[in-house]
Parts: sequence; structure tokens; C-alpha cells
Amino acid sequence: MTTVKRSSVIKRPLILTLALLSVPLIGTRISDEVHWTGFDFVVAGILLFAINTSVLLLWRRLPQFKSIPWIIALVLLFLILWAELAVGVFGSPLAGS
Repeated sequence: MTTVKRSSVIKRPLILTLALLSVPLIGTRISDEVHWTGFDFVVAGILLFAINTSVLLLWRRLPQFKSIPWIIALVLLFLILWAELAVGVFGSPLAGS
């Protein structure tokens, strides 16, 4: 693996993560209904960066027909975890319930 590919494995997910986090940042600044703390941004950033990097690596390393089920499973896991952290869908201690 060359240096260019290694840097793009971090660079692309980082740019996408920052772009996605700009939405709640703008919402927090212009509305009282969106209230994210610094901790919320850190947790969301870690989750988004991890899922972005994982999907990119799976897409590059596995043949397409093998990577798609893994990517779907990762995205579903991410959405379940995000929903649990956001509103406590399952009532686990992870959500503060």
C-alpha cells in the first residue's frame, strides 16, 4: 500500500465526518431546538469516522459482492447504536437509562 492510499483512507472519511458534523453545528448555532454539547460532537465524530473508514476499507479490500452485505450490516449496527444513544430505544445503560 502506498502513502497516497494510506492518506486517503484517513482523509476522505475525515472530510465526510466533518461535513456531516457541520449540520448539527449549524443547527446548534441558529436554533434553540438543537442542543449538542462538545461531548455529543466527540461521540458522533468517533462513530461517523469509524463507520466511514470501515465502509471505505471494506469496499476497497473485498470484492463488491462480498463487501455489500458487510457494509449493510455495519450501517445497520451504526443506526441502532446511534438511535440508542440519541433516544434510548432499548433502554440500555448506554443511553443513560
